[in-house]
Amino acid sequence: MSLRSLPLFLLLLVASCSQSPVFEQYETVSRIGDQQEWGAKDLDDQDWEKGKPIVTGGQIYWFRTPIAILKTPGSLRPYGIQLDVYGEYEVFWDGVLIGKNGNPGQEAVLPPEGKMWATFSIPTHLTEAGEHVLAIRSSLYHFPDHSGIWGLEMDHYDDLLNDRLIESSYMHLFAGAFLIASFYFLLLFLSDKKEYATLVFSISCFLFFILILAEFSKAYMPIHYSMHIVRLQLIGSLMFGISFLIPFYFSMQFPFPKRKLLLTLYAGVLLFFFLSRYVFELTANNMVLSMWMFSFGIVVFGAYKKRKGARLVLLTLLLSVPIGFVTPFNKSLFAGFSLILLGMFYLLSLRIKEQRLAYETSLVQSTRLRLELLKKNIQPHFLMNTLTSLIDWVEEAPKKGVLFIEALAKEFDLFNQIENKTLIPIAQEIALCRTHLEIMEYRKEINYSLQEEGIDLKEKIPPGIFHTLLENGITHSLPLEDNSVKFTLNFEANSDYKCYTFLTFAAGLGKETKKEGTGLKYIKARLTESYHGQWDFTSEPADHGWKNTIKIYS
Repeated sequence: MSLRSLPLFLLLLVASCSQSPVFEQYETVSRIGDQQEWGAKDLDDQDWEKGKPIVTGGQIYWFRTPIAILKTPGSLRPYGIQLDVYGEYEVFWDGVLIGKNGNPGQEAVLPPEGKMWATFSIPTHLTEAGEHVLAIRSSLYHFPDHSGIWGLEMDHYDDLLNDRLIESSYMHLFAGAFLIASFYFLLLFLSDKKEYATLVFSISCFLFFILILAEFSKAYMPIHYSMHIVRLQLIGSLMFGISFLIPFYFSMQFPFPKRKLLLTLYAGVLLFFFLSRYVFELTANNMVLSMWMFSFGIVVFGAYKKRKGARLVLLTLLLSVPIGFVTPFNKSLFAGFSLILLGMFYLLSLRIKEQRLAYETSLVQSTRLRLELLKKNIQPHFLMNTLTSLIDWVEEAPKKGVLFIEALAKEFDLFNQIENKTLIPIAQEIALCRTHLEIMEYRKEINYSLQEEGIDLKEKIPPGIFHTLLENGITHSLPLEDNSVKFTLNFEANSDYKCYTFLTFAAGLGKETKKEGTGLKYIKARLTESYHGQWDFTSEPADHGWKNTIKIYS
């Protein structure tokens, strides 16, 4: 089952709740003690205590419940009764023993037997339409304050057995979808550990998967009533986790003022409900209601700020409300949680789509930058001027002409190595700069030099950025009195940023900041591609010529 089929599943879940009953249950009476005739149908129980008795230890007590069968069953489809009762007990129907669940009265000396949810078949001749009496002889050694019938269902015996298994099988398929989703989004998070919203959604799906197993495993796992409190504690812990993670996830998608303070207060409210535990369903209701109200406030704020996806998520939150009124608690709980998780999934899909589009844009930009880098060094006037100088050197000094050719070949070889890279070692960039200076010395017959100070050869940078600054310095400067142009590359780093300073020592550079040209646009585009917005670049005149500063923030 995929998450896309979730709405259809929820519709079937809600529709399954509307079945016409075959019985009507009346008020239960109880009495502490043990007399076998108390199971008889015609017993006068007018003096019995109404409701649940207060028992201590493992003493035996009885309770009787009148039941009206509304329709006589077919001869081949007998009725059965399904009980949710704390304790070990025997079941009597109209005075006839129809089943036993454990050893009532002997719990202190015998190991635990029986299960919390038991189903018993009623003999066909005892299920005619009319008044009947269900009597239960029980003892409650482990939880004296939980006496009485907590759940009673009557239907065709095979339907009681099959329906619960069928419902559990569908819910386990449903749970499997969330398990797959949790693993999938966990792997997505591991591939990009900065996307914490993906991790939160993965954990929420996994907790929801465990919650479904804990709730519906009772259909096929025999759980003794003494262990039922452990199951309730597990379910409560899972609901506490989910009830916190869902609003936390929405707060990541729709940030709001004083987020940390409000989330801390909300966690305190949830913890108060979780630790109080007066009645499990009341505690669960309080946590779910708190989760819904806090999530609703966050999503309304997101819709007010016109955040993408907020309106659809708001709709899923509103749809979860009527489900709670038309379905039993356990089904409305899972249906409501599922709708909310579906809204979370929608937000995450929008985020993933934006990331994919950003990635495709970055690929286009990266290709454009590579082409720009290549174009910068094979543009016609560069090639023509270089070839003209090369002809002169070959005619006048063939040996130096050969060195000129070797330097030109080396530069193009270096460009060929770096054109497809996003980041390259700083040593490779410096080698490219020195090769270019060697070529320009032959072309312009000026003494160019490059010095480095504090360079960490382990660092990597976008290709061509210092080469571009070098070209700008050569193009817009005149040599000093000793016919030289000097360049210096400095590096310093601390816990906050890494800083490269590229200095040009030359004459003829203007004191006014020049209009941003293609070279500076290339540098900024490269820095954005590699470091997003975590960088700063300045280019300004200085007394010695020109100063360029690149800061890359941690």
